[in-house]
Amino acid sequence: MSTSTRTPQFTPSWSQSLMRGVYSVAMLLVIPFMLLKLFRRNTDTTQSVWVQLAQRFGAVPRPAQSGGYLFHCVSVGEVVAASCVIKALQQQSPDTPVMVTTTTTTGAERVRAIFGNSVQHSYLPADLPFTMGRMLARVKPQAVIITEVELWPNLLHRCCQQHIPVILINARMTDRSARRYQKVPALFAPMMQQLTQVCAQGQRDYDNYLLLGMPAERLLLTHNIKFDQAVDSSTTEPLLTLMSSRRVVVAGSTHEPEEQVLLDTVAAHRKRFPELLLVLVPRHPDRFEAVATMLNEQNVRFVRSSVTRQIEHDCQVVLVDEMGLLTAAYQQAHITFVGGSLADRGGHNALEPAAASKPVIMGPHIYNNPVICAYLQEQGALKLVTGTPELITVLDKWLSKPTAAEAAGQAGYQVLQNNKGALAKTLACITSL
Repeated sequence: MSTSTRTPQFTPSWSQSLMRGVYSVAMLLVIPFMLLKLFRRNTDTTQSVWVQLAQRFGAVPRPAQSGGYLFHCVSVGEVVAASCVIKALQQQSPDTPVMVTTTTTTGAERVRAIFGNSVQHSYLPADLPFTMGRMLARVKPQAVIITEVELWPNLLHRCCQQHIPVILINARMTDRSARRYQKVPALFAPMMQQLTQVCAQGQRDYDNYLLLGMPAERLLLTHNIKFDQAVDSSTTEPLLTLMSSRRVVVAGSTHEPEEQVLLDTVAAHRKRFPELLLVLVPRHPDRFEAVATMLNEQNVRFVRSSVTRQIEHDCQVVLVDEMGLLTAAYQQAHITFVGGSLADRGGHNALEPAAASKPVIMGPHIYNNPVICAYLQEQGALKLVTGTPELITVLDKWLSKPTAAEAAGQAGYQVLQNNKGALAKTLACITSL
């Protein structure tokens, strides 16, 4: 099927065009604050702030050849999710160039860590007509592929004007986001017509895209590619040099106040389990120092992974203050906690510890990945808690009965094995263009 027949033909109404114009003016007003943040909090050590600034205004690097794929991934989670798709496309078409755009510097670092020089990276421009047009004119992609949920009105409008297919893969649409989009239909309804294909990661997401006006013939329920990505992730080298007697609880992708909750919970068990070791992996690098300060103020005996990987017998906490080590940390866990779930952030990826056959604990806020969590919970691989008392109870059960914890971890791994297949469906959708 040719690209021209798959690219939606859509002309927005005058009211929709007017609303997009109002949105663009609002984006212009936000730019000074974006620039201030860029100059104050630049953490990208590989590119100067001026190069990043140019990219934010559309001056992205020109690929060696046009006609490749342009992937957009907001940050680390989306980069990891898209990585198996990109690698599969590279195997199928090694001569087809790939550019990956991200919004955050941590996402950029993950792109470089996973792909090295096999893809180009750029920061996504601000969503203005001229910046998105400039990027597309430089890259000249055969298709734009967006991971999960990042929909930008001017990007989609420009792609539709230039007959560039846009595919939303592993598409996520929470009930909360759907309600928000429905409040401004003149801005968001056109995007449903401009998307070439939406590959939904779950039934909830599929239903919400239908509700928002996505044509059913361009909506496909592929399920979540994170199942395939997690199963295929290679075993990493051990993160820590541990005494064999240590029992390890890994709290991954944590937000405030989750580190304190885990610290209190583990402390409540330390008399019964003196060998207990807590490994904290904050979600965002800019919180590494804040967590270290908290540990110092409470006189906790801890080490930072950036300083040493050798864990002495009196160490109580390991603070992982480097990016890209979460998978390795999960490999050495006996029990895991996935963050963003006690803090109201929707919950991060529970499949990462499940892929390492580890039992998982999460808080009540799991709206980012409800289907995944439901599968794991049904099989006994995931326990949901509402706060510290329930967390103490679950942790006590799995520490007291390690065979039950091991069985829960194995059940989680089996969930992954039983739900593979989204990658093949997603690739078929992309390569059919």
